[in-house]
Amino acid sequence: MQKVIVTGGAGFIGANYIHSLFADPAFKGKVLNIDVLTYAGNLQSLEELEARYGKDRYFFEQADICDAPRVNKIFHEFQADTVVNFAAESHVDRSIDGPMQFVQTNVMGTATLLSAALEWYKNLAEEGKKTFRFHHVSTDEVYGSLGDTGMFTENTPYDPSSPYSASKAASDHLLRAWHRTFGLPVTISNCSNNYGAFQFPEKLIPLMILNCLAHKPLPVYGKGLNVRDWLYVTDHCEAINTIIRKGNTGDTYNIGGHNEMKNIDIVNIICELLDELAPSEQLKSYKELITYVQDRPGHDLRYAIDAGKIERELGWKPRETFNTGIRKTVIWYLENRQWWKNIQDKSYQQQRLGVISD
Repeated sequence: MQKVIVTGGAGFIGANYIHSLFADPAFKGKVLNIDVLTYAGNLQSLEELEARYGKDRYFFEQADICDAPRVNKIFHEFQADTVVNFAAESHVDRSIDGPMQFVQTNVMGTATLLSAALEWYKNLAEEGKKTFRFHHVSTDEVYGSLGDTGMFTENTPYDPSSPYSASKAASDHLLRAWHRTFGLPVTISNCSNNYGAFQFPEKLIPLMILNCLAHKPLPVYGKGLNVRDWLYVTDHCEAINTIIRKGNTGDTYNIGGHNEMKNIDIVNIICELLDELAPSEQLKSYKELITYVQDRPGHDLRYAIDAGKIERELGWKPRETFNTGIRKTVIWYLENRQWWKNIQDKSYQQQRLGVISD
């Protein structure tokens, strides 16, 4: 990993991943961040790295991954040995409001990247071909919904419920096709729900934190009984690097945090932490703001990841428990108010999306 292309590097997980690369003393290479800078792309998340490494080791290109000529040019000029694809539209509610953008970015964009990567790969000498990797970051949502028991494994059949998860399922299949048909060395990871620093506030955890601080209602879909596995974002980044360095090409690895939680329990924990760390002068507890709202259409009941393969074969397991990770996350949002206030000033005030009217 000497020359790494990170797509979607100005987004939540992508920015954390770039931070994790430069935080690793063993990493001496260069990073090219490709991001089109949609609403969720935020270069503020990378200002520290830009200031420290911007002249010789960190580079940014504002580009659309669907722009084939531009992407091909970038691949040939940067001469990467590793590609990590985070670029995606990722919010389920937004996919309900505008599904075609998800198809365009997540399906067509991934195909464009794969085509560019393959053309570059063909030009490599044999030694370069041995070390080249294209890693694709996907989601556990491709597997659909579980009942009260069972877990997703790498062999679980795909059964996506939303336009978002369907577009990610399609992109996963494209990776496998480019590997089996053309021999491109790829790996895929399907992760559970991420949380941590730099997450756009449309997602559950930052939304609840910011709404508490603003004394806005805390909208809980349905009865709040939907279950997700929660993965601290820095654990996810370490898992990705483990797969790139040690994983078998063509293989898929599930990444989970071993933290199954009901949505309502997440909201209560956030309220309790804020009651401790930033108590309200108006309320006895932020829990008074909890408001149950109409459920999301096609809302999967439960996700649960069996991450046994990556632990058995590659030796990775998460470092953070949910209690340690969520405390770090709440503290980060309290200490970095300007980061999220700038987002609010641009346009997003935590409004609800993805409601289908009768």
